[in-house]
Amino acid sequence: MNPIPSNDCLLVVCNAPDEKTAERIATTLVAEQLAACVNILSPCRSVYRWQGAVERAEEIPLLIKTRADAYPQLEARLAALHPYEVPEIVALPVAQGLPSYLTWVSNSVVSSAE
Repeated sequence: MNPIPSNDCLLVVCNAPDEKTAERIATTLVAEQLAACVNILSPCRSVYRWQGAVERAEEIPLLIKTRADAYPQLEARLAALHPYEVPEIVALPVAQGLPSYLTWVSNSVVSSAE
């Protein structure tokens, strides 16, 4: 396995409305090789503005590890799987990381460009 530059990897953040949805999204993204790994975190409380009102909801955060070249496919699939009208899908570049881990992420994800 050749080490890859860290900027080839992304950390995608998304909140799911419940554990069942979070599990379904995580399993699908990994099974379809759009993500190497998805961490399903403990519930959190979100406060946000939606359609002019301040809303509160309990949500399940997902931390999704993928490659930058697979992001367009991952974003489209995640939006299709997600029940929200406007789901939170935010991608952050990975500035640094253990080279062997980043290589594993890269080797675990397949994009249509390959």
